[in-house]
Amino acid sequence: MNYRHAFHAGNHADVFKHLVLSRLFALMTRKEQPLAYLDTHAGVGLYDLQGDQASRTGEYLEGIARLWQAEAPPELAADYLRIVRKLNPEGELRYYPGSPELARRLARQQDSLQFNEKHPDDGLALKDNMKRDPRVAVHRGEGWHVPRALLPTPQKRAIVLIDPPFEQPDELKRCALAIKEAVARMRQTVVVVWYPIKDERGMRRFYQELTSTGAPKLLKAELFVHPADTDTRLNGSGLAIANPPWGLEEELNTLLPWLAQLLGQSGGSWRVDWPIPE
Repeated sequence: MNYRHAFHAGNHADVFKHLVLSRLFALMTRKEQPLAYLDTHAGVGLYDLQGDQASRTGEYLEGIARLWQAEAPPELAADYLRIVRKLNPEGELRYYPGSPELARRLARQQDSLQFNEKHPDDGLALKDNMKRDPRVAVHRGEGWHVPRALLPTPQKRAIVLIDPPFEQPDELKRCALAIKEAVARMRQTVVVVWYPIKDERGMRRFYQELTSTGAPKLLKAELFVHPADTDTRLNGSGLAIANPPWGLEEELNTLLPWLAQLLGQSGGSWRVDWPIPE
């Protein structure tokens, strides 16, 4: 496994994924009952955008840097931006929260968090970053095993984030299978899969596989920063969300037009649909 997320931290795909994750927490923490959060491919949790890896690619300049400078962002982005600004109290953008750090800061005292990272160096860094929070357990195994190993949770409600490195050609198929396994083990689980979009034609099989996951309902949201079928670069990314909480679709229909306009590079666009309708 060679993938290191630090090269891509804070890019347009991260912003999209983490902003939606912040809204999931906002919607699901309206109830007092405890919540479990599971992250299958967690990374290190916190990234230095001025460090060697992030500065080498500069991808964050077309992502979080644009939000950092945005005038009058929508209120729906407030929780996410509050955390980013709290990590950078001197007003200069340097540190960026990965999904574990974002989830840790959004979770409440009664919630539990379980993060898994297979990469040996990143797993150790994640463990070190989270060692002071008693709500957090860090695992260093195979991310694809998380649903069968940790579901069902003692808590009656759970969010599972599946965000693999996509180094292998079968990982889209494995994502669909992971949704199927998660809802089979805990039917009410909110399962979130992030996926890259390079060649839209190559996504058709994955879209079909999503309809066969057995989820009670499944929402798909996609954000493009380039036209969908121009070449094999990262034109956009998507989130497949099984069991989305009520209100999320309406929020996405507000957030995504703003994100597409703000983050678009050679053409921003978005779409939301239901592979498995409510």
